[in-house]
Amino acid sequence: MSRTAFIFPGQGAQYPGMGKDFYEKEEASRNIYDKASQITGIDIPELCFEENERLDRTEFTQIAMVATEIAILEAVKERGIDPYVTAGLSLGEYSAIVAAGAMRAEDAFAVVRRRGIYMQEAVPTGGAMAAVLGLDSKTIEKVCCETKGTVSIANYNCPGQTVITGERDAVHRAGESLKEAGAKRVIGLNVSGPFHSPMLAGAGERLAKDLSKVQFMDLQIPYVANLTAEFVQDTELVKGYLEKQVSSSVLWQQSVEKMIAEGVEMFVEMGPGRTLSSFVRKISRDIKVINIDRYEDFLKAMEVMANA
Repeated sequence: MSRTAFIFPGQGAQYPGMGKDFYEKEEASRNIYDKASQITGIDIPELCFEENERLDRTEFTQIAMVATEIAILEAVKERGIDPYVTAGLSLGEYSAIVAAGAMRAEDAFAVVRRRGIYMQEAVPTGGAMAAVLGLDSKTIEKVCCETKGTVSIANYNCPGQTVITGERDAVHRAGESLKEAGAKRVIGLNVSGPFHSPMLAGAGERLAKDLSKVQFMDLQIPYVANLTAEFVQDTELVKGYLEKQVSSSVLWQQSVEKMIAEGVEMFVEMGPGRTLSSFVRKISRDIKVINIDRYEDFLKAMEVMANA
């Protein structure tokens, strides 16, 4: 089999009905949803499958996303297919760590549930995020540094797409300056807080207490950390990385470039939407990308990966 990376999306890709077909057709997936319900005390199938307002609230979105991603992962693992490396964007990093063997699904569900609450509560006065299109990251970094107030880069997604985060007024001021600097568009994001901003350092500190109670296991394969865009093979690093990740930039483009440099030939996105697949294609047109969102995607992907 060619070198394959399993990748997992972050918050924002959720939609009502996600994962329902896996729950109905795969026992391994159904067990994951039921386990997530037991751990969190939330009816996860209802949260994920039915129309409801909670799905777009951070404290519920995060557990719903990770449960769905791991449910899809378990269906793939049942077919005996394993990756060379894993990675996840922001929240998706938890699914990547589970897939790499360092964290039990049960522990991921418990920690992610708390993470969502901490991030929701971290900045009661609010904040903002905006996607900057068509401008290089160096210029964006310079403008953020020169802007009054707290504003920084949240996500390096792919060439021509970077996300900024911080205080609402500072993000607005930076956005205007970025347009003047040549950005094609600056689009405000519908989020409940300034994620991956230094303003969320307190949420990371609260999360660290929960992470300290988790018994991490030896990594079976490496994963790529958002914080460093490097392969992680030492389990001792995981807790610190996850604590800092909440308030630090997500180096997604750099992570994908690292995996390609290490010989990855195929990326398999597992979870709602096709966001990461789109990013990978913009980073490199020469790499094969597969998306597994719905069950029909899964069946097609199994054929492709079995012959890779």
